[in-house]
Amino acid sequence: MSQTFFTVDQVADRLGLHPKTVLRLIAAERLRATKIGKSYRILRGDLDAFAGVSPEQSVRPVRVTSIVDMPDATRDQAAQLTAALQAALISRGASSTPVHLETAFDPAASHLKIVIIAEPADTAALLQAFDTFRGAPA
Repeated sequence: MSQTFFTVDQVADRLGLHPKTVLRLIAAERLRATKIGKSYRILRGDLDAFAGVSPEQSVRPVRVTSIVDMPDATRDQAAQLTAALQAALISRGASSTPVHLETAFDPAASHLKIVIIAEPADTAALLQAFDTFRGAPA
């Protein structure tokens, strides 16, 4: 769900180059970029590779741990929410960072817990999906 893209101007600032020089590097296929409309976007990984930054030196992503506590959940609600969140997770496509999603339902207490460990944007998307699916009738 979240990959860091840079504009030509941002790359030029980071590398200390003129934006036209960055465009020439893209045209010469020395710097990978994706054309979106009339402008280019450069992935952080492609910029790091071009600049010679090893993956160990690049910035590690921030991760968020969220616990959703849902009392008075029925077994059907728990199963439907779990399936819906897993489907939302699968539909997000390829991402550079993994997402950890775990659900636990206690039928005796009618209690559902959902644990999400992911980047902030991925966490926000899953929590938004939770709100959407929770509002649907069971």
